[in-house]
Amino acid sequence: MAVIAVAGRKGGIGKSTIAGNLAGEFAAMKRSVAVIDADPQHSISAWGLEGKGLLATCVEKVKEGDPDGLAAKVHKVRKDADVVFIDTPPGMPDTAYQAALLADLVLLPCGPSPLDLYSIKQALSLVLKARAERRSKKPRIRLVPSRVAMNTNLGRGLTSSLEAMGRKVLPPIGQRVVVAEAVMHGLTLAEYAPESTARAEFEKLARAVDRILDK
Repeated sequence: MAVIAVAGRKGGIGKSTIAGNLAGEFAAMKRSVAVIDADPQHSISAWGLEGKGLLATCVEKVKEGDPDGLAAKVHKVRKDADVVFIDTPPGMPDTAYQAALLADLVLLPCGPSPLDLYSIKQALSLVLKARAERRSKKPRIRLVPSRVAMNTNLGRGLTSSLEAMGRKVLPPIGQRVVVAEAVMHGLTLAEYAPESTARAEFEKLARAVDRILDK
């Protein structure tokens, strides 16, 4: 069983999109999954309620500002799940810190703007603090280029900018309309558009994450 937290200090960088679609990809790999919705906006819960797909059945909410409740929820769902994803809120460092203390792997999505790059440094510092408290090499940390416009200079340069921070970078996720369409239908990309380029990006990301968990 593995716990994966998707974290960041800034909103709008694709945390919920990544958590939900990675859950869809791991389910497609025949893994049992659970998603912990620790964001007070409960975006990923609302996403699941739009349809009758995977996210309608595997998402568990955590009350706002309840880091102890987050730990209890993770311990509850891990009994029946191969992989647990935690969708953390922006601007609530206590919850993100608790998620990092519980996680085997933390994914830090980052968009291409300078403000996104600034905020990911703050998020990285928080995760490193949690690792120091655990006195462990866990959680592992990976950066994820997110919501990337591949045809722009900013988009093309994002992976290089993240690599310059000295951390390992996973395959990028583009800014694509079909991602929003899947959310509107309450489905993951694996369910809604399995042959799309967007789905292929998440499938590639999931395979990279799976290789990390196998180590």
